Amino acid sequence: MEQAALVNYWFGMALYMVATVLYAYHFVAKRPLFSWYASFATGAGFIAHTASIVLHGLATSEIPITGAFNSLSLTAWALVLIYFVVEHLVKLKLYGVVLVPAALISMAAGQISLRATGVELPAEALAQLDSWRVTMHVVLIMVANAGFAVGAAASAVYLIQGVQLKRHKSSGLMKRLPSLTQTQVLARRAIMLALPVYTAGILLGIIRAIEFRLDYWWLDPRVMMSGVVWAIFASYLLLHYRRGASGRLLARLALAGLVAVVILAVFARTLPTGFHIFGL
Repeated sequence: MEQAALVNYWFGMALYMVATVLYAYHFVAKRPLFSWYASFATGAGFIAHTASIVLHGLATSEIPITGAFNSLSLTAWALVLIYFVVEHLVKLKLYGVVLVPAALISMAAGQISLRATGVELPAEALAQLDSWRVTMHVVLIMVANAGFAVGAAASAVYLIQGVQLKRHKSSGLMKRLPSLTQTQVLARRAIMLALPVYTAGILLGIIRAIEFRLDYWWLDPRVMMSGVVWAIFASYLLLHYRRGASGRLLARLALAGLVAVVILAVFARTLPTGFHIFGL
């Protein structure tokens, strides 16, 4: 079964690679047929990727949420899931040019991480993981982070478009980007959907920490950083709906939030402190 999981993993990567090429060609040539093929390849890759995650969990008799490989695989899975939500809600396939390659890179990095020596978790840590709350906590956080990434990507496009319009310069490829209004709507909707999911993930993690009566759990580096991430994106929505902040300020805030997410995912998880040692 583990071999079947590996085959599906590589098959999913191959399909994401095909989709990446097709999305890039569609972006340059603007041929709808290639866009359809790209979506089909992405969907097929997503199915294979999902099968790989399920089979890996069944083969190891563990919930695949620990370790760098599983984290990167789930990140890629969440990015593709969010992309399909974006495509359905906003009817923009352009972001497949960014999100599908990002998922492919994450999966490739996961394969590379398999060569690294892992850390054997103590019995107490394994007991903490043995709960549906932990599984949902990890999945919800991953999905929310993917949503934040979409919002940040749209915000980056917004800033690039704004600079081009201000300078009265626009290349042929830049003209293919969505309008300022489209990018603003996409960023707002992605963050508006991701923040409640992120909140639910944090609450499940807090409940699990309280269940185990962990001392000073709020001082864990990842807990504190997750609070920073939540505050940034909550401020984004508050400024948008209550203060009518400018699009440039909101876009920069979304990018700052993504930087915080990256710090949380990369830097905080490498610190051998706190109870979040499962990703080491």
